[in-house]
Amino acid sequence: MALTHGISLGWFSPTLPTLISDNSPIGEPIDISEVKWIGAAFGIGSLCCNMVLCVPVSYFGIKKCMYFVPLPNIINWILIYFASKSVYFYVCRVLLGFSGGTLVVCFPVFIAEVSDNSIRGTLGSFFVMTLCGGITVGFVLVYCLSYHVLPCVVIVLPIIYLCLLIPLPEPPQDLLKRGHEEKAERSFCFYKNLSKDPGKEGEIKAEFAKLRNTVLASGLTEKFTRADFFNKVSGKAFGLIAVLLLSNQMSGSFAIFNYASTIFEQLGSRMEPDLCGIFLGVVQISGLISAVFLVDRVGRRLLLIPSLAAMGLAELGVGLLKSFASQDFLDRNGWIGLTLMGIVAYTASVGIVALTFVIIVELLPVKIRASGISISMCGLSCSVFIALMTYPVLINDYGLHAAMYVSASFCLLGLVVLGMFLPETRGMSITQ
Repeated sequence: MALTHGISLGWFSPTLPTLISDNSPIGEPIDISEVKWIGAAFGIGSLCCNMVLCVPVSYFGIKKCMYFVPLPNIINWILIYFASKSVYFYVCRVLLGFSGGTLVVCFPVFIAEVSDNSIRGTLGSFFVMTLCGGITVGFVLVYCLSYHVLPCVVIVLPIIYLCLLIPLPEPPQDLLKRGHEEKAERSFCFYKNLSKDPGKEGEIKAEFAKLRNTVLASGLTEKFTRADFFNKVSGKAFGLIAVLLLSNQMSGSFAIFNYASTIFEQLGSRMEPDLCGIFLGVVQISGLISAVFLVDRVGRRLLLIPSLAAMGLAELGVGLLKSFASQDFLDRNGWIGLTLMGIVAYTASVGIVALTFVIIVELLPVKIRASGISISMCGLSCSVFIALMTYPVLINDYGLHAAMYVSASFCLLGLVVLGMFLPETRGMSITQ
């Protein structure tokens, strides 16, 4: 489903030139003035969903909310197929925001609650890898399939997801929260892959009892109150998450992909605009694959902190290059800027991009985890909006060097604050 959502996001950018052309497949071309509002509709849908999602998650549980994720996505592709005017795309993007807003809250929690301690970080990073990989796949599919064929192919994926989700049990923590102890024990055995051998029954019950006691002690079965959010532990968690989200977006980890063509052009690269995006996409996937293999081997801190430092230094290098090198030097040595931007893309992907969701889930107290992630995703939506509004102003009005200096300063902020206060959570149980 994360792959499907990525394809849905990646499809829009390379299709846009066709939609605004005289040969638009929907008949009437989309007006260029509508493009930014169609793009913003996704953020509006996602933010609205994040703001209210904590309510259904608390009442119905994670898995039941996960059934909702593919439905807006399926309707999105049906509307794309039958679109005849621009209003269809406004609705499509809002629906995609609903689907994505639910996905980024429910999936990290579900993965964390059903994963073994030794692979929780790996599976959390794998979720981000498939999401970002889907964006690249969506970009490629546009060049392989026609406008009306692509929706017919992609719509199969959310249907497969829905069928595969049905037999999976709800997470044991969710079931314990609602008082279903027998179902919780069966779910616990399923996800832990524990044997049903009668000789091991005592061992299984002991492990489950440990989980149950931890869940009950955390107050998960009780309704949360304002005091659960406004205390020292929660305050520290939300403070670190705020710095993490600011570092994630204002460091340029997402914005550089949106303005890749402009950045490479100013650095003297002769690469075609489409190839710029593909180059950064390939580097990003390489970084995410590295994170999948490393996160549970070296730990969150050892992966995040050095990657922030390397990313900040590479962005500082781009800023200095643009400040002090002549345009003639940049034109003759375009490989320098290309290499530095490749380092930025790789280090962002192996660190702050891959680990943000993993760290947020692990930092939040068990009792307010679902609600806390919903609040955090509202913060992420706002920071994405700020970053995408700020970067074109910085690049066009103050120059690329100013944008890179700002990005490097937010890497420094994350490096100092997270380096001092972020705890290492590798190997701990999710209830710890």
